[in-house]
Amino acid sequence: MTPLLHQTPTSGYARIVVAATVWGSIALLVRATDAHPAVIVFWRVLFAALAIGAYMAIKGRLHELPALPGRTKIRIAAMGVLLTLNWVLFLGALTLTKVAVAVLLGYLGPVFVAVLNPIVSRQRFDRRILFPLVLALAGTAIIVGPQDLSLEDPQHLLGASLALASSFTYALLIVFVKRLLKGIPASTYMLGEYLVAATVLLPAALLLQGPVGATEWAALATLGTVHTAFTGALFLTGLRLVPADRAAILTYAEPVSAVAFAALFLGERVSVTTLLGGAAVVAAGITVARLAPAQTATVEGPPVPVTASDEPLEADTGRS
Repeated sequence: MTPLLHQTPTSGYARIVVAATVWGSIALLVRATDAHPAVIVFWRVLFAALAIGAYMAIKGRLHELPALPGRTKIRIAAMGVLLTLNWVLFLGALTLTKVAVAVLLGYLGPVFVAVLNPIVSRQRFDRRILFPLVLALAGTAIIVGPQDLSLEDPQHLLGASLALASSFTYALLIVFVKRLLKGIPASTYMLGEYLVAATVLLPAALLLQGPVGATEWAALATLGTVHTAFTGALFLTGLRLVPADRAAILTYAEPVSAVAFAALFLGERVSVTTLLGGAAVVAAGITVARLAPAQTATVEGPPVPVTASDEPLEADTGRS
């Protein structure tokens, strides 16, 4: 892959789609272990931190995280706490309400991104994303089965509220990390974020049921190294090249791949409506990827050159 290709929006979209598609197989690994959900998240971020730390050690770059300015470290720590909150909220929703409710409300994140991104990045709202956004959300609703949405039980209502909160925290992660990554290598950011998340979850790992047996440990190691470290790097380097709202819409590839993996490995039947929903999600992703860049300049001035590499943006002025 040439350096020029690395710097194209097409490369950014491709990275995000690949990452989201791999994330669809997370359920397979989670079902392979009986550990408490919070413990699963702990080992996920810890294995991811170890993988990224090993990579940076080989590259002689472990000094980068301690060398960051104190203000930047605080921001990374805040993102680590927000990431932990996001995953805990979503897992809590899955335990209190139906999966259909949790997934559908959890995937309202791109809606919040579309609203928050113009405010945070000081850009004009791109009305062209409204159609693919609605199309993707409708496709997800079909996939998860809207006929299962029942909130008569107060416990289900609480679960739905947690799922909604998780989608909002997801949106905050997307819009703020987009700005924070302007001056930080992706691997340095991820190492700091995952170490903070692991620290926050350490009490849960010490007190709650953990993994046992080689199969469960292998599942958690894969979840951390492949589904978190590797795909996280793909997503973050791709996010450098594309608008945050469009990147969020492309993550709708995850429920599509989740359905496919469930059918292949868990024996779950795929209905015609599920296929129609998947087609709508894919169509929305293609529509977003083919949108030409907005012609209007941001309030902050001309766009800054971007790169999909693991290096910070050289042209960044420090306004993040």
